[in-house]
Amino acid sequence: MGAANTENNPMSAIPAERRLALITQYATKPGDTGSPEVQIALLSERISGLTDHLKTHAKDFHSRRGLLVLVGQRRGLLDYLKKKDQGRYERLIGSLGLRR
Repeated sequence: MGAANTENNPMSAIPAERRLALITQYATKPGDTGSPEVQIALLSERISGLTDHLKTHAKDFHSRRGLLVLVGQRRGLLDYLKKKDQGRYERLIGSLGLRR
């Protein structure tokens, strides 16, 4: 039960290559890993993975709760970013394809 097969498991964390690509794409400056843009992009990736998982495993209520927690975290970060800088918020939701 180790981390031997993380590439094919949608329930696992984001693969390191994909995580690095998201961080470099949404970073506001070199070395940036904690800006709201990066955090929202990583949460969106995890949310999409969980959404796909729940399409095939409809009765997995533990994962459904985890999905709702992630959506709430992303919503909070989006609200923060919208309050701080409307332009950055609009660019981010446009590039991620999020509604609202």
